Amino acid sequence: MRSIQQLVRFGWEQALSCLFPVVIFASLALTKIFPLPFLSRYDWLFIIFLIAQWWMVKSGLETRDELKVITLFHLIGLALEIFKVHMGSWSYSEKGFFKILGVPLYSGFMYASVASYIIQAWRRLKIELVNWPSFSFVVPFATAIYLNFFTHHFWMDVRWWLTALVIIVFWRSCVTYEVNGVRYRMPITLSFFLIGFFIWIAENIATFFEAWKYPNQTEAWSPVHFGKISSWLLLVIVSFLIVATLKRVKATYTDGRSQFQRPFTKTDL
Repeated sequence: MRSIQQLVRFGWEQALSCLFPVVIFASLALTKIFPLPFLSRYDWLFIIFLIAQWWMVKSGLETRDELKVITLFHLIGLALEIFKVHMGSWSYSEKGFFKILGVPLYSGFMYASVASYIIQAWRRLKIELVNWPSFSFVVPFATAIYLNFFTHHFWMDVRWWLTALVIIVFWRSCVTYEVNGVRYRMPITLSFFLIGFFIWIAENIATFFEAWKYPNQTEAWSPVHFGKISSWLLLVIVSFLIVATLKRVKATYTDGRSQFQRPFTKTDL
């Protein structure tokens, strides 16, 4: 019974951390089923997500510092969307006023929602990192993963090399989290895969409600290829590395030391 209670509590904390993604998927579904007047669907989605983001900060669910991180992800995601749409990787078929080079502005919120989840879960589960690689490696590595989303259109795709490097570098790295006062440990690579897998499921839901379309979905919807998990896995890694790095910088700046440098002990389990 204790294990079941802990699992339920863990699931509840995860659900609360997914509040912003839930708003996004609920809005995608409702605006598809019940079209809203006066503005296009894409424009309504942008307004709804903007209001939701404002409400989360106003209600205290997110801090202003966290909003800065989420905004960074919005910009990073929007830049990637503009490039990918230009290269024909996917498309946004509906009209809208709030669009840049064929990409609706609401699309950036979908990347921001990943950051929102990580930040919320980090705070709610009191996440700490163990055996984390050095700052001098993490930043170039995250940059290389992000740039590969662009360069593989003109050069060889090195995602599998990067994935193998993730396993090697983060082999000893773990994430510890707290549920009802009890700390647990999970290999960081496993957490990357699990988050990437659930985002792939979410991507299937999003394309079903025509948030965007892949070339094979222009005539009729079909499941997103399972191989896309590798892309989401790498995107999750980039997101996690950015959040972890910013938290480390802030922790070092505020009290002169970082929680990521704290050694792992048995009492943490």
